Amino acid sequence: MTIQFPQISIIIPVLNEEDYIKKVLLSIKNNTSSNQVKEVLVIDGGSEDTTVKEATKAGARVISTSKGRALQMNVGAAIATGDILYFLHVDTLPPKDFDLEILQAYTEGFKVGCFRMKFDTTHLFLDIFAWFTRLNTQICRGGDQSLFILKTLFEKANGFNESYRIYEDNEFIRRIYKMAYFKVLNNTVTTSSRRYDKKGILALQWHFGMIHLKHFFGAGPDTLHRYYVKHIAL
Repeated sequence: MTIQFPQISIIIPVLNEEDYIKKVLLSIKNNTSSNQVKEVLVIDGGSEDTTVKEATKAGARVISTSKGRALQMNVGAAIATGDILYFLHVDTLPPKDFDLEILQAYTEGFKVGCFRMKFDTTHLFLDIFAWFTRLNTQICRGGDQSLFILKTLFEKANGFNESYRIYEDNEFIRRIYKMAYFKVLNNTVTTSSRRYDKKGILALQWHFGMIHLKHFFGAGPDTLHRYYVKHIAL
Protein backbone atom coordinates (compact mmCIF):
# COMPACT_ATOMS: atom_id res chain seq x y z
CA MET A 1 0.00 0.00 0.00
CA THR A 2 1.40 3.39 -1.05
CA ILE A 3 1.47 6.12 1.59
CA GLN A 4 -0.15 9.32 0.38
CA PHE A 5 2.02 12.13 1.69
CA PRO A 6 0.36 15.45 2.51
CA GLN A 7 1.36 18.72 0.91
CA ILE A 8 2.93 21.54 2.89
CA SER A 9 2.05 25.24 2.79
CA ILE A 10 4.74 27.51 4.22
CA ILE A 11 3.41 30.71 5.78
CA ILE A 12 5.72 33.65 6.55
CA PRO A 13 4.31 36.85 8.12
CA VAL A 14 6.38 39.95 7.28
CA LEU A 15 6.56 43.71 7.76
CA ASN A 16 9.47 45.69 6.32
CA GLU A 17 11.85 42.73 6.07
CA GLU A 18 13.60 43.34 2.75
CA ASP A 19 16.91 41.92 3.98
CA TYR A 20 15.62 38.82 5.76
CA ILE A 21 12.94 37.79 3.24
CA LYS A 22 15.60 37.08 0.63
CA LYS A 23 17.57 34.92 3.07
CA VAL A 24 14.64 32.83 4.27
CA LEU A 25 13.23 32.20 0.79
CA LEU A 26 16.65 31.13 -0.47
CA SER A 27 17.04 28.85 2.56
CA ILE A 28 13.67 27.24 1.84
CA LYS A 29 14.66 26.65 -1.77
CA ASN A 30 18.05 25.15 -0.88
CA ASN A 31 16.80 22.97 1.98
CA THR A 32 13.62 21.51 0.48
CA SER A 33 14.16 17.86 -0.44
CA SER A 34 10.75 16.67 -1.61
CA ASN A 35 7.99 17.67 -4.00
CA GLN A 36 5.51 18.11 -1.17
CA VAL A 37 6.04 21.82 -0.51
CA LYS A 38 3.06 23.09 -2.44
CA GLU A 39 3.42 26.83 -1.87
CA VAL A 40 5.24 29.56 0.01
CA LEU A 41 2.89 32.29 1.19
CA VAL A 42 4.39 35.59 2.31
CA ILE A 43 1.75 37.51 4.26
CA ASP A 44 2.65 41.18 4.21
CA GLY A 45 1.29 43.57 6.83
CA GLY A 46 1.91 46.78 4.89
CA SER A 47 5.63 46.92 4.16
CA GLU A 48 7.00 50.23 2.93
CA ASP A 49 10.33 48.84 1.75
CA THR A 50 11.11 46.31 -0.99
CA THR A 51 9.89 43.25 0.95
CA VAL A 52 7.01 42.54 -1.43
CA LYS A 53 9.20 43.03 -4.50
CA GLU A 54 11.90 40.71 -3.17
CA ALA A 55 9.40 38.02 -2.17
CA THR A 56 7.70 38.12 -5.54
CA LYS A 57 11.02 37.99 -7.36
CA ALA A 58 11.96 34.89 -5.35
CA GLY A 59 8.78 33.10 -6.46
CA ALA A 60 6.66 33.36 -3.31
CA ARG A 61 2.99 34.22 -3.43
CA VAL A 62 2.50 37.53 -1.61
CA ILE A 63 -0.75 38.29 0.20
CA SER A 64 -1.35 41.82 1.51
CA THR A 65 -3.36 42.31 4.68
CA SER A 66 -3.50 44.46 7.80
CA LYS A 67 -0.64 44.58 10.30
CA GLY A 68 -0.63 42.03 13.13
CA ARG A 69 1.23 38.73 13.09
CA ALA A 70 -1.68 36.67 14.47
CA LEU A 71 -4.00 38.14 11.84
CA GLN A 72 -1.42 37.68 9.10
CA MET A 73 -0.86 34.02 9.96
CA ASN A 74 -4.61 33.37 10.15
CA VAL A 75 -5.02 34.93 6.70
CA GLY A 76 -2.24 32.72 5.37
CA ALA A 77 -3.81 29.63 6.90
CA ALA A 78 -7.19 30.44 5.38
CA ILE A 79 -5.67 30.83 1.91
CA ALA A 80 -3.29 27.87 2.16
CA THR A 81 -4.20 24.80 0.12
CA GLY A 82 -1.75 22.38 1.74
CA ASP A 83 -2.66 19.71 4.27
CA ILE A 84 0.12 20.83 6.64
CA LEU A 85 0.71 24.45 7.58
CA TYR A 86 4.32 25.38 8.35
CA PHE A 87 4.60 28.76 10.09
CA LEU A 88 8.04 30.28 9.78
CA HIS A 89 9.37 33.61 11.08
CA VAL A 90 11.17 35.63 8.47
CA ASP A 91 14.43 35.66 10.48
CA THR A 92 14.40 31.91 11.12
CA LEU A 93 16.05 29.56 8.59
CA PRO A 94 14.87 25.94 8.21
CA PRO A 95 17.41 23.11 8.25
CA LYS A 96 18.29 20.78 5.38
CA ASP A 97 15.49 18.27 4.69
CA PHE A 98 13.06 20.16 6.95
CA ASP A 99 10.17 19.03 4.79
CA LEU A 100 11.20 15.38 5.04
CA GLU A 101 11.33 15.62 8.84
CA ILE A 102 7.87 17.12 8.96
CA LEU A 103 6.52 14.41 6.65
CA GLN A 104 8.21 11.70 8.73
CA ALA A 105 6.54 13.06 11.86
CA TYR A 106 3.23 12.94 10.00
CA THR A 107 3.71 9.27 9.07
CA GLU A 108 4.39 8.56 12.76
CA GLY A 109 1.02 10.04 13.65
CA PHE A 110 2.02 13.50 14.87
CA LYS A 111 -0.26 16.40 13.94
CA VAL A 112 1.77 19.30 15.32
CA GLY A 113 5.32 20.11 16.31
CA CYS A 114 8.40 22.26 15.87
CA PHE A 115 12.15 22.08 15.42
CA ARG A 116 14.79 22.69 18.02
CA MET A 117 16.47 26.07 17.73
CA LYS A 118 19.91 27.61 17.65
CA PHE A 119 21.03 31.19 17.18
CA ASP A 120 23.13 32.50 14.31
CA THR A 121 25.83 33.59 16.74
CA THR A 122 27.87 31.91 19.45
CA HIS A 123 27.27 33.13 22.99
CA LEU A 124 27.21 30.95 26.09
CA PHE A 125 23.94 32.35 27.44
CA LEU A 126 22.15 32.05 24.09
CA ASP A 127 23.55 28.54 23.61
CA ILE A 128 22.11 27.54 26.99
CA PHE A 129 18.79 29.15 26.19
CA ALA A 130 18.65 27.37 22.83
CA TRP A 131 19.49 23.99 24.44
CA PHE A 132 16.20 24.06 26.34
CA THR A 133 14.23 24.04 23.08
CA ARG A 134 14.82 20.28 22.85
CA LEU A 135 12.60 19.77 25.91
CA ASN A 136 9.00 18.89 25.13
CA THR A 137 7.25 21.30 27.45
CA GLN A 138 5.22 24.34 26.50
CA ILE A 139 7.34 26.75 28.58
CA CYS A 140 10.21 26.00 26.19
CA ARG A 141 8.21 26.77 23.07
CA GLY A 142 8.20 29.90 20.93
CA GLY A 143 7.55 31.07 17.40
CA ASP A 144 11.25 31.24 16.52
CA GLN A 145 11.31 27.42 16.55
CA SER A 146 8.79 27.42 13.66
CA LEU A 147 5.59 25.37 13.82
CA PHE A 148 4.06 22.66 11.66
CA ILE A 149 0.43 21.68 12.16
CA LEU A 150 -2.25 19.84 10.23
CA LYS A 151 -4.64 22.39 8.79
CA THR A 152 -7.61 20.48 10.20
CA LEU A 153 -6.16 20.74 13.72
CA PHE A 154 -5.36 24.43 13.23
CA GLU A 155 -8.97 25.07 12.24
CA LYS A 156 -10.26 23.00 15.17
CA ALA A 157 -8.20 25.23 17.48
CA ASN A 158 -9.69 28.35 15.83
CA GLY A 159 -6.27 29.60 14.79
CA PHE A 160 -4.26 32.32 16.46
CA ASN A 161 -5.97 34.67 18.88
CA GLU A 162 -5.85 38.04 17.12
CA SER A 163 -6.25 39.90 20.42
CA TYR A 164 -2.57 39.10 21.03
CA ARG A 165 -0.35 41.61 19.23
CA ILE A 166 2.59 39.83 20.84
CA TYR A 167 2.86 36.36 22.44
CA GLU A 168 0.43 34.94 19.87
CA ASP A 169 2.63 31.90 19.20
CA ASN A 170 2.93 31.00 22.88
CA GLU A 171 -0.78 31.45 23.53
CA PHE A 172 -1.66 29.25 20.57
CA ILE A 173 0.83 26.52 21.50
CA ARG A 174 -0.48 26.53 25.05
CA ARG A 175 -3.90 25.57 23.69
CA ILE A 176 -2.48 23.05 21.21
CA TYR A 177 -0.61 21.16 23.95
CA LYS A 178 -4.03 20.37 25.44
CA MET A 179 -5.40 19.11 22.11
CA ALA A 180 -2.69 16.93 20.59
CA TYR A 181 0.68 15.36 21.34
CA PHE A 182 3.37 17.88 20.41
CA LYS A 183 6.46 16.63 18.55
CA VAL A 184 9.88 18.28 18.95
CA LEU A 185 11.91 17.32 15.89
CA ASN A 186 15.60 16.43 16.17
CA ASN A 187 16.95 18.99 13.74
CA THR A 188 17.38 22.71 14.42
CA VAL A 189 16.26 25.91 12.79
CA THR A 190 18.65 28.85 12.93
CA THR A 191 17.19 32.11 14.18
CA SER A 192 18.64 35.59 14.20
CA SER A 193 20.00 37.11 17.40
CA ARG A 194 19.25 40.62 16.11
CA ARG A 195 16.91 41.56 18.96
CA TYR A 196 19.45 40.43 21.56
CA ASP A 197 22.19 42.35 19.75
CA LYS A 198 20.17 45.57 19.99
CA LYS A 199 18.65 45.26 23.45
CA GLY A 200 21.29 43.24 25.29
CA ILE A 201 21.12 39.50 25.93
CA LEU A 202 20.42 39.49 29.66
CA ALA A 203 18.06 42.47 29.54
CA LEU A 204 15.98 41.08 26.70
CA GLN A 205 15.73 37.61 28.23
CA TRP A 206 14.65 39.18 31.53
CA HIS A 207 11.81 41.02 29.79
CA PHE A 208 10.76 37.89 27.88
CA GLY A 209 10.69 36.07 31.21
CA MET A 210 8.52 38.79 32.71
CA ILE A 211 6.04 38.47 29.83
CA HIS A 212 5.84 34.70 30.42
CA LEU A 213 5.31 35.32 34.13
CA LYS A 214 2.65 37.97 33.59
CA HIS A 215 0.77 35.68 31.22
CA PHE A 216 1.04 32.79 33.70
CA PHE A 217 -0.60 34.94 36.37
CA GLY A 218 -3.44 35.96 34.07
CA ALA A 219 -2.33 39.15 32.32
CA GLY A 220 -4.33 39.78 29.16
CA PRO A 221 -3.06 40.61 25.65
CA ASP A 222 -3.25 44.39 26.13
CA THR A 223 -1.18 44.26 29.33
CA LEU A 224 1.45 42.12 27.63
CA HIS A 225 1.57 44.45 24.65
CA ARG A 226 2.01 47.54 26.84
CA TYR A 227 4.91 45.86 28.63
CA TYR A 228 6.46 44.88 25.29
CA VAL A 229 6.18 48.41 23.91
CA LYS A 230 7.72 49.90 27.05
CA HIS A 231 10.63 47.51 27.47
CA ILE A 232 11.32 45.65 24.23
CA ALA A 233 9.95 47.37 21.12
CA LEU A 234 12.72 48.88 19.00
